[in-house]
Amino acid sequence: MRKLIFAMNVSLDGYVAAPGDDLGWGVSSDEVFQYWSDRVGATELALYGRRLWDAMSAHWPTADQQPGATPAVLEYARRWRDMPKVVFSATISTVDWSTRLVAGDAVTEISRLKGEDGGPMEIGGATLAAAAMRAGLIDEYVLMTSPVLIGRGLPFFTALDRWVELDLLETRSFPGGVLLTRYRTRR
Repeated sequence: MRKLIFAMNVSLDGYVAAPGDDLGWGVSSDEVFQYWSDRVGATELALYGRRLWDAMSAHWPTADQQPGATPAVLEYARRWRDMPKVVFSATISTVDWSTRLVAGDAVTEISRLKGEDGGPMEIGGATLAAAAMRAGLIDEYVLMTSPVLIGRGLPFFTALDRWVELDLLETRSFPGGVLLTRYRTRR
């Protein structure tokens, strides 16, 4: 059975995007970028909601062809393009770069994928993750918290009908005051 991990950058007040899907508030460093690149390298299958897919697919397929692309960007772009991905959307009709599209019920498909043998899956996009969270499918939460309050936007966590108890697996600090916290769902 595969493990499903929800991992995203988050503001200190719990948002993954400011209004208008603005992601400009995140604090970045080479170390944070390398952490995300290593996660992509260790992920067997990435699950994307449409909005996050739009953002990622608009940049990473050609990021390594941009003037001044660093070795870290070259590595991330290659890893991202090669990593198998599933996009959940009823509003787009085509995807590329080792990706397949699912227009049907996300929870049913995620449950099916979890039941397969294989390595870890990461789910990205707070709206898609919210459906998996409510269905009790997420095994691990990874929050890369930036020291910024954005006040409103798209929350990392959704409203739940029941408590979900977690065990702390890891904490780590990065330059700029960024804090990684990683939790396992207690079953």
